[in-house]
Amino acid sequence: MTKKDTIKIAGLENNIRVESRILEERIQKAAVEGYRQIEVTAYGQHGIGGRLWRAGNQPIKVDVLGTSGQRLGSMGFANTVIEAFGPASDDIGWLNAGAKIIVHGNATNGVANAMAQGKVYIDGNIGARGMTMTKHNPRFEPPELWVFGKVGDSFAEFMAGGIAVICGAGAEGNKNVLGYRPCVGMVGGKIFFRGNQESYSNADAKLLTELPDDEWQWLQTNMKQFLQAVGKQYLFDQLASRRKEWRLLVARKPSEKLARAVRPMSRFRNEIWDGEVGKGGVIGDLSSLDRSPIGLLPAGDLRRFIPVWANEKYLPPCQAACPTGIPVQKRWELIRQGRVDEAVDLALQYTPFPATVCGYLCPNLCMQNCTRRRVSLQAIDIKILGKASLAAKTPARLPQTGKKIAVIGGGASGLSVAWQLWMKGHEAMIIEGRKKLGGKITDSIPHSRIPADVVEHEINRLAKCIHKMQLGKPLTKERFLKLKQENDYVVIAAGAVKPRKLNVPGMEKTLTALEFLQQSKLDCAKVGKRVVVIGAGNVGCDAATEAFRLGAQSVTLIDIQPPASFGTEREHAEAAGAKFLWPRFTKEITAKGVELTDGELLPAETVIVAVGDMPDLSFLPEGIHTERGFVAVDETYATSDPQVYAIGDVVRPGLLTDAIGAGRIAARTIDGLLRGASETYDKLPAIHYERVKLQYFDPRMGEFTDTSACANSCASCGACRDCGLCEEICPQKAITRKQTASGGYEYVVDDEKCIGCGFCVGACPTGVWELAENAPIE
Repeated sequence: MTKKDTIKIAGLENNIRVESRILEERIQKAAVEGYRQIEVTAYGQHGIGGRLWRAGNQPIKVDVLGTSGQRLGSMGFANTVIEAFGPASDDIGWLNAGAKIIVHGNATNGVANAMAQGKVYIDGNIGARGMTMTKHNPRFEPPELWVFGKVGDSFAEFMAGGIAVICGAGAEGNKNVLGYRPCVGMVGGKIFFRGNQESYSNADAKLLTELPDDEWQWLQTNMKQFLQAVGKQYLFDQLASRRKEWRLLVARKPSEKLARAVRPMSRFRNEIWDGEVGKGGVIGDLSSLDRSPIGLLPAGDLRRFIPVWANEKYLPPCQAACPTGIPVQKRWELIRQGRVDEAVDLALQYTPFPATVCGYLCPNLCMQNCTRRRVSLQAIDIKILGKASLAAKTPARLPQTGKKIAVIGGGASGLSVAWQLWMKGHEAMIIEGRKKLGGKITDSIPHSRIPADVVEHEINRLAKCIHKMQLGKPLTKERFLKLKQENDYVVIAAGAVKPRKLNVPGMEKTLTALEFLQQSKLDCAKVGKRVVVIGAGNVGCDAATEAFRLGAQSVTLIDIQPPASFGTEREHAEAAGAKFLWPRFTKEITAKGVELTDGELLPAETVIVAVGDMPDLSFLPEGIHTERGFVAVDETYATSDPQVYAIGDVVRPGLLTDAIGAGRIAARTIDGLLRGASETYDKLPAIHYERVKLQYFDPRMGEFTDTSACANSCASCGACRDCGLCEEICPQKAITRKQTASGGYEYVVDDEKCIGCGFCVGACPTGVWELAENAPIE
């Protein structure tokens, strides 16, 4: 992304305050567009400068003028610097994850609350509960809070990590520079301060009145940076020369914790409860039975819930969303294990076009449904692995069965079913009316979307395996009936090759999108300077992109509804300069262009109609049912004739992956009928997104550049990554890892130790563990 100059974003428009949400959207948009110096004039808006992770590793600076609202820099990211030229409100740096926040003035309550990384510099005093609930991940530098003045009450409450430095300016002679009762519940971190502090939680922290040399050295080194940031570098010699005035509060280690008096429940009952209510409590006059607690450890059959290691019992969302059924997650697992060739080769078990489709043409439903996207993480990029699949090796074929299947159509669905049947040992014969294989992939999808050599390579790989083909011969009813007699099964995969037309005057002046794209691919299409495309779906977008390539100066796509286009096709059309209009209704095509029903004329020398295609079923005998021009099928793609199956666009319009997936299902069904076998893995339910824990992944990771980065970042939804976290976190040590006879592993629960607490379920990164109701005790 190109770095741009400063952008100014105002918090007031037309004398009306901009909502905090809108202001943040504009700041985020500026970061996405490449601006790395952002000046915000604030009018009390909240959350300014937080969550600018889209800047990636590039430094980004946010200057805040005016009055900042609450949560300045909350959830700030590394490489972000936020500088407020004035005081700021509550919760500065809340959940800060790496940003440097500078405030030239006082701050109110909750400064650096729950901060995990980054630095907060305050050139003044702060209110109550500063630096509370902070934490420190040892993989990163600890969070830091620097305050030039003094702090309010309950400072460092439940502090679990980090460093605070309180200079105490203006608090000379004050008995409590850190306010009343700081450090309550403190379990980690340290606090440097200058001055006195009589009140603090002695049970949780210990006071060092003389700083060790290494601590003093750290303080001097980092104080220079703080003073430089707040414009008070001239005070360094004064502050650094008074070592004896500095103190240090350090969290006590567990072994140093001072014991607190704990009143047992029995004492409370005897001394307080019975003393107030009377002996025996509210039912003392009715019963004198011993009511002391009975110890119970709910293990074994007494547990209400039992943990179940449901490894690979659910489909990951990526695979569940893939119409082809490719086990995307399994491929990333193989790469993590160093078995890259196996990961590449595995795709050919599911599709003959792993590079063509997964690498280039597919809208990648697996990526759209990637669990990582639920928290705005980058989806794992399957295109990288798809393109690598060009080198995949042809899989081993099962022994030949002698069974014959005729496949009518050499497009994506026909080649898919033929490929699957060939792998299962059957003899597939492809009948294609055109002179080459590939269907729309080879004759109408633009070169800008798929390199010709990639398609050619994958079709040649298939052609080396499937030798029986009849190309360039139209199919008749008589020939179809003969194919039924000569083969065990027939699969209709003829595609949709008849463009739909509009019932309006002047259609003879138009080109259909299919005709235009076929001519364009042969470099024999011509267009005028102005083009109108009727139909703003993905095919219409391809036509628009090609029209620009052929010299059109303006292209307008119209539709009667919001455009259904998406993905690469829409992006290419918009990038080329296409204009989308809807709802628009065509009245007539004239020599001047497209006349709409509202009287508007869209001038055009070329009009392209892209309202869909229909299958040519003229070869179909009467015994096979159709619905609205498409072949009627059941969920296995069987037609009303038990010997005939139909897949792809002859059944319903869809994506290339829909056609390929339909071929796989039909082939599996036919093979099952011939062998009596069946497959069940794809019938598993998809795992629920909320079971997968994405807190273990770095949210700052940008675009993926190689398969290794993708594999390591895959959340492995529903499949154990053998991290051992469940075994480690179990409080009863009830979970153990065991080798299986097949050389694998499993995690086993000892029912006599397990108490059904669910820690394993809550901590499991991949969502493998689940809690089930225990069987009731009869």
